[in-house]
Amino acid sequence: MYKPVFVRIKQGKVLHNGSIPAGPEAGDAGQLYRSLGSTYPKFFKMDHLCKWAWLGAEILLRGDEGSWLYEALDKSRIAVVLTTTDGCLEVDKRYAETLNTVPSPALFVYTLPNIMLGEICIRHGFTGEQRSTVMERFDAEELLYQASDLLLNRGATHCLFGKVDAVDDYQDVCLFWVDAQHIGELTAGTLQSVYDQI
Repeated sequence: MYKPVFVRIKQGKVLHNGSIPAGPEAGDAGQLYRSLGSTYPKFFKMDHLCKWAWLGAEILLRGDEGSWLYEALDKSRIAVVLTTTDGCLEVDKRYAETLNTVPSPALFVYTLPNIMLGEICIRHGFTGEQRSTVMERFDAEELLYQASDLLLNRGATHCLFGKVDAVDDYQDVCLFWVDAQHIGELTAGTLQSVYDQI
């Protein structure tokens, strides 16, 4: 049975491909960022949702000995599909408060849930097709359908996909990396079992 590359983060726990990584700890976004040794100053300007999506992708895409899983790939053929339930409620509330005085352009950009796609794609240079949706729950069948469509019908060779939610002190991240060669071996049941691990 095919085992996908994945990262699962929830309420302070991090699983990468089924094991707890040596370095990362997810007490909060800043702590996890520092434990990864990342140097990406824009990280601290992001909203809560983007930070957790970015961190999930950062862990997921790290290969062995400092390389990246996509290092030798055509980045224009790497697709990204992300879904969320809560979207950017945290920023929506803060932005609504600024409407009483001067609306904040810096906050406005983070009132769009798809901005998490942009932050990941900018960081890693991905220019393939991107999809962002809002789902009531983790829907393994729909996620698998979206990734399969991009890999089998739309010319993508690899796909980063999954679900990200982050509101206040709560975070729930489940991301996968798969290629066109193996997407047919991946099942909704496998995705669901990864999601259910934490």
